[in-house]
Amino acid sequence: MKIALVHDYLTQRGGAERVFELLCKRYPEADIYTSVYNHQKTIDLSERVVNTTFLQKIPGAVKNFRLMAPFYFSAFRALNLQDYDLIISSSTSFAKAVRKKPQALHICFCHNVTRFLWDTETYLREYGDYRYFAPLLERIFQVMRKVDLEYAQEPDLYIANSSIVARRIQDIYQKQAIVINYPIDTSNFIFSDQKEEYYLASARMISYKRLDIIIEAFNWLGWRLLISGDGPEQARLKSKALDNIQFLGHVSDAKRKDLFSKAKSVIVAALEDYGLVPVEANASGTPVIAYGAGGVLDTQVPRKTGVFFKRQTPESLQTALLEAGEITWDYQNIRNHAVTNFSETAFFSKVEQIIDQAWRVHQSSNLLA
Repeated sequence: MKIALVHDYLTQRGGAERVFELLCKRYPEADIYTSVYNHQKTIDLSERVVNTTFLQKIPGAVKNFRLMAPFYFSAFRALNLQDYDLIISSSTSFAKAVRKKPQALHICFCHNVTRFLWDTETYLREYGDYRYFAPLLERIFQVMRKVDLEYAQEPDLYIANSSIVARRIQDIYQKQAIVINYPIDTSNFIFSDQKEEYYLASARMISYKRLDIIIEAFNWLGWRLLISGDGPEQARLKSKALDNIQFLGHVSDAKRKDLFSKAKSVIVAALEDYGLVPVEANASGTPVIAYGAGGVLDTQVPRKTGVFFKRQTPESLQTALLEAGEITWDYQNIRNHAVTNFSETAFFSKVEQIIDQAWRVHQSSNLLA
């Protein structure tokens, strides 16, 4: 079986790229395709050949890859994947549009529906500079939404990282999706049942992460809070924080593991489509206090691995913090939960079972056609 692995663009290293990296390692003989590629900024693909589209040759396209949005669909449609029996795409937007031969099977790991098209207000709020161009962008997006809906019908099977993403795929693309929660390398995290007197928030300092809620709650409580990460909101958030809150900026992987293992709890206030931070905290034996919506509903067990707060307000978070303080946590069970459910072994066991089943069904359909 000849396999192609396809990703939207390889110009950064986020959660979607880490999943694609796992797929590349799992299928070392597969050919890799993407629209544009910057090996210095993205996942480590070692000596693997990365096939790109015509966009790679446009001056400035790699650096300003988001500005290329109107051209990605045509770039992926121009790829020649007629030799492949199995196409595995990893997509939040464009890679699902690739063509295949009729006998081939296309499975899409869909990290989200195309966010800037279907959640435009949130997108514009996060990238404030684009707001000045909103009227023009909306006209372009209207056309792109139609194209996105058309090409969303290309994959034979969707795999979503969480229940909330599966619902979006159903609601917008009218396609069913199988939910398989994405993994972490559980061996990469340090377990400790000796917790220190601090809470931890680990996130990019952008608006939707809602670090402002966490800061206000801890200002009121006076408890020690450490915040790792950086981003455009850093100065504003620092101006709001009292002396019990410490900003660490970007920390090394080794320091981050240590922080996760010794924190009393890790705090997550964002509405995440999936969210790797809560799973990473659990792999360190650390409970999570999270806004109870989105991906955490798939990964956390209330009062066993974490506590939910109902509203994105400081008061609701404070209530959850006080509740968490009354629980006698079993840190080893928290770690076991992560290893059992979110390891790479558990992930690929599910993935390969689904792929094998889908391949058999697809082959049977081809014989009957």
